[in-house]
Amino acid sequence: MSADIEMKRLFWHSRRGMLELDVLLVPFLQEVYPTLEAADQQRYQKLLECEDQDMFGWFMQRGKPEDPDLRRIVEMILDRVQPN
Repeated sequence: MSADIEMKRLFWHSRRGMLELDVLLVPFLQEVYPTLEAADQQRYQKLLECEDQDMFGWFMQRGKPEDPDLRRIVEMILDRVQPN
């Protein structure tokens, strides 16, 4: 699959229909994802398989994913919008 087609597919999977998720995921995909190492790109793709309600809780910091891969990508997205 070409990189352009893959980015379009990921873009549509990043659009969740929940504004709070869309404003985090879509800019991250467009601005950061292309620069990520392959392992982190796979973590992002794994994140997109999660339920919206789970992601919403993680991004609102009401909990953290048990899976260390998901926890890493969630923290990367949060660090981008909430730098220390």
